[in-house]
Amino acid sequence: MQMPVKAQSGLTTIAAIATPLGRGGVGIIRLSGAKAYDIACQLTGKTAFTPRLASFCRFYQADGTIIDEGLVLYFKAPYSFTGEDVIELQGHGGVILQNLLLARVFELGAKQATAGEFSYRAFDNDKLDLVQAEAIADAIDATSAAAASSAIRSLSGEFSEKINQLLEQLIHLRLHVEAAIDFPDEEDVDFLSDGIIQDNLEQTQAQIQQVLATAKQGQMLRDGIHVVLAGRPNAGKSSLLNRLAGQERAIVTEVAGTTRDTLSETVVLKGLTLHLTDTAGLRDTEDTVERIGIERARTAIAQADILLLVYDVTRDIEGESTPLQLAEQLFGELPEAKRLLIIANKSDLLNDDSRKDNFHSMTQIEMTEKGYQQVDVSCETGAGIEDLVEALCAKVGFHPPENSLIARTRHLDALRRTAGYLSEAHEQLVVFKAGELVAESLRQAQSSLGEITGEFSADDLLGKIFGSFCIGK
Repeated sequence: MQMPVKAQSGLTTIAAIATPLGRGGVGIIRLSGAKAYDIACQLTGKTAFTPRLASFCRFYQADGTIIDEGLVLYFKAPYSFTGEDVIELQGHGGVILQNLLLARVFELGAKQATAGEFSYRAFDNDKLDLVQAEAIADAIDATSAAAASSAIRSLSGEFSEKINQLLEQLIHLRLHVEAAIDFPDEEDVDFLSDGIIQDNLEQTQAQIQQVLATAKQGQMLRDGIHVVLAGRPNAGKSSLLNRLAGQERAIVTEVAGTTRDTLSETVVLKGLTLHLTDTAGLRDTEDTVERIGIERARTAIAQADILLLVYDVTRDIEGESTPLQLAEQLFGELPEAKRLLIIANKSDLLNDDSRKDNFHSMTQIEMTEKGYQQVDVSCETGAGIEDLVEALCAKVGFHPPENSLIARTRHLDALRRTAGYLSEAHEQLVVFKAGELVAESLRQAQSSLGEITGEFSADDLLGKIFGSFCIGK
């Protein structure tokens, strides 16, 4: 979200269309700023509006002709989304009417809002913190019901509350440490040696890890995972994409090399968003177009979160070769077990029990020893697809609790840095008894954690120290 310069917030009245452009029953234009109320009065010819009460009005051009008619809602500062005077003009949906009305609003003194500027003003006026502001976009962009629900919980402040509780604990820890450093002769502040700080620090470390685990689930809810299907031609990659998508997205034929380019589809399975990419079959070819497709396939393979090696159990494994050897051959090297899931397609054709037992004994032993996993499926019958989805969720550790909260990469980064600084503080405290270094690590931990909500201030600690302790008696 591109934010405007903070110094400009509140100096101008901004306006923008708040509903998607196109045909619709209602179209909304939102205004925020000191002139919003006056603009509404000039636009409608009315002299007053009651806060939070809808008023039916006609909207007029400068020459008195009617642009449209609809409702006006007035939200008086500071009791509005942005904390400023906010006006909502609810007219008829439609590109022409909405643009005519917006142009008239600009004539009366409003400026076009930049991307995210309404949310920025809400943040600037302490109506939202950074997490809540981000959750607005996350709720709009949610690709699943679970992601939308988690975003709304973050918007309501649940994630911020967890972070703020941890910040309070860190401030309290810093308070004790710095008191022990600055007033070593005071009997009631000898905290470095009595175990209080260590106990509290370890409790905070454990709680950070819990929030981090929840945030990881929230990030997967928000972003999903990128899954690339790769293998030899006619192994069943496109058929598997169609099975997972629940529709015929990829062309499937018996002709090798049918897929010439990457094909992407996003699906939600068991609450997890999968960004699936089907790729051209990997083989040596003189066909110029197919070679380009294979190059794109290798680029997608390198960027995948999870790589599905799809192979035909009736054809792609011969003699004493194994799926892992096939993977090494196709990819140039064997991918890490955490990135690779092997899919044995057409398993329904292994209808001879002895043949099936021999196949499993040959593949499972080696893979189990090396930490790899294989799932038997049939894209023809759908057998094993549920097992595949379960295996994908397990591989990425996706098991979101019902109270999961949406999270972003920057939140995870800040939490990991916070955990690292707390680990440093613990070492300095327990091993080296170095109070100054403990204090510095705690300061860095608090600063990192405060980045999440954007509410940290170095001056906060001073007020906490003098507000909580009676030192200098």
